Amino acid sequence: MLNISSVKTYALAGMIALGFFAQTRTALADDLETLTVAGGCFWCVEADFERVRGVKEAVSGYTGGTVENPTYKQVTRGGTGHYEAVRITYDPSVVSRASLLDMFFRSVDPTDAGGQFCDRGESYRTAVFVDTPEAQRDAAAAKKAAAAALGQTIVTPVLAEAPFYEAEDYHQDYYKSDDIVLTRFGPKRKSSAYKAYRNACGRDQRIQQLWGSDAPFVQS
Repeated sequence: MLNISSVKTYALAGMIALGFFAQTRTALADDLETLTVAGGCFWCVEADFERVRGVKEAVSGYTGGTVENPTYKQVTRGGTGHYEAVRITYDPSVVSRASLLDMFFRSVDPTDAGGQFCDRGESYRTAVFVDTPEAQRDAAAAKKAAAAALGQTIVTPVLAEAPFYEAEDYHQDYYKSDDIVLTRFGPKRKSSAYKAYRNACGRDQRIQQLWGSDAPFVQS
């Protein structure tokens, strides 16, 4: 039978262990950084960057506009000024912001000011959002490198970070969801509908044409 002294000792040890675990988790969270980019359809950008080693999550949302807590219908209808965007949370000890920015420019058509691929309009424009002078320098360097690689003018702007509003739950992780949605071809899993949309929109075909073997996410 354990005496009271032993119980107190075990309890103290457990409390210390829990405290250390909590501190470790907090430290790890504090070490993470974010990068917000707009690259046309946020389903596609989210799907691309969640494949990158060091990326912890990618969240679809809206940013850059004037309307608080906008809905998908409001944003895609136009007039809010918002972009469909993705907030990328990553571990900078595994993947750098500079690397993510290089991947971003090579995963979109940064020469197109009117939208991306089959998606046209202000909400589908490309952009990089920055919140520090260092992030501004990294984004400017990545944009300059993309222009040199293509030999074309890059129209993707580098903008000051603005409030980011998470998109509706319906849009998160769309590319890998088994939920059923009704499409013009009948009921389909979201993951299947996403693949059909991405192919029909010509995203990978155009990126392959622009970037060739430098395209990091092209899906066959």
